[in-house]
Amino acid sequence: MAKLTGNYEVLYVINPTLGEEETAALVARFKELAESRGTVTEVEEWGKRKLAYLINDLDEGYYVLMTFTADPAFPAELDRLMRINTGIMRSILVSKDV
Repeated sequence: MAKLTGNYEVLYVINPTLGEEETAALVARFKELAESRGTVTEVEEWGKRKLAYLINDLDEGYYVLMTFTADPAFPAELDRLMRINTGIMRSILVSKDV
């Protein structure tokens, strides 16, 4: 039988050169997107942290961890949208279901 929903989490790093309003707008945008296709369990804003290595000559990034439940087709779409957004430096999306 096909899975109807799954539990996922995504960790993404926002460019720290964006202003507070732009950063908050990005976090809200991805939260609203996940809510439109499922249920957001939690959004943890870790804030600015030092990166392990330089990305685009930056040594710092704004980290956000979001956990959500959605249909299995949605994570691929969310990953695609994060990859084309210039404000997102890196992201990783994983399924919490075994």
